[in-house]
Amino acid sequence: MTITITAFERSPDGGQGLARDTRVRWALEEVGQPYEVRLVSFRAMKEPAHLALHPFGQIPTYEEGDLALFETGSIVFHIAERHAGLLPPHSDGDADARARAITWMFAALNTVEPPILELATARIHEGDRPWTKERLPLVEGRVRDRLKQLSARLGGADWLDGGFSAGDLMMVSVLLRLRSSGVLDDYPNLAAYVARGEARPAYKRAFAAQLAVNTR
Repeated sequence: MTITITAFERSPDGGQGLARDTRVRWALEEVGQPYEVRLVSFRAMKEPAHLALHPFGQIPTYEEGDLALFETGSIVFHIAERHAGLLPPHSDGDADARARAITWMFAALNTVEPPILELATARIHEGDRPWTKERLPLVEGRVRDRLKQLSARLGGADWLDGGFSAGDLMMVSVLLRLRSSGVLDDYPNLAAYVARGEARPAYKRAFAAQLAVNTR
């Protein structure tokens, strides 16, 4: 069955890999699964056909036969469960490693990403508000608290728990949102960690595919 995902017809980031379809593209590239992309406009995202796939009118969505999914965490987890390459295999001795990799997926989305998104909102969308000058240091402080904890946990390792997993895919995708802020530069091991993720051939293919859509 053909896998079809949705993506922005014109991404707000101009194809720099920050739109969430990049995470799904990356996962599919890592496991070697071909896929098709249906591009949707901002207007089409709010219309009934798309809302039937994603009730909140966002991207990406994932369709495979009768299965329709939304939310990148759910989609990447489904891909990782169905295809080898993103989670340690189901076998004796590996169950705990698999569980830890899944835990890191949740940590990326639920613990690390929220303050990063809050920082982006404060800088980009609320920069002209009278209270932003006082609020911004507080928001950035919350991001730095998380980065300090993550940096300590990663230490000198290449990946979060043994080999590269879906947990690393999600964490690198989340940390990439900090590139323009310069905050990540203060944590050299995390900056190197992100660079390792970007250097993976599967990520490069995913990034190139999204960029190509936005430079047509």
